[in-house]
Amino acid sequence: MAIFIARTTQADFDKEVPKVQTDQISSRGYPKHGMTCDKFPRICRQKAGSPGPDCCKRKCVNAMKDRFNCGMCGYKCKYSEICCKGQCVNASFDKRNCGGCHKKCKKGEFCVYGMCNYA
Repeated sequence: MAIFIARTTQADFDKEVPKVQTDQISSRGYPKHGMTCDKFPRICRQKAGSPGPDCCKRKCVNAMKDRFNCGMCGYKCKYSEICCKGQCVNASFDKRNCGGCHKKCKKGEFCVYGMCNYA
């Protein structure tokens, strides 16, 4: 089980975060014009086109869904796994996440190849 802990100080909250428009965030999640989340951590939480509320390696990500930052920055899921609620799961055989996040199999069913009660 991975636990994501964010450490903020009063200095983080005292920094003034400039308003960010949708066109100021590139398609890769990097804010344009030198505004990076390592300098302005709250920039990722603004709704204007940010891929997620978390900052990992100067990039805005969603640590609850991102395979390369699952649960915390830098924690990568294995090739066959996906990130659901900040935990790496194998959607091919996990009956609570069968075929994708939050797709539960019914009681008594098994998850095989991402399908409940296959064959």
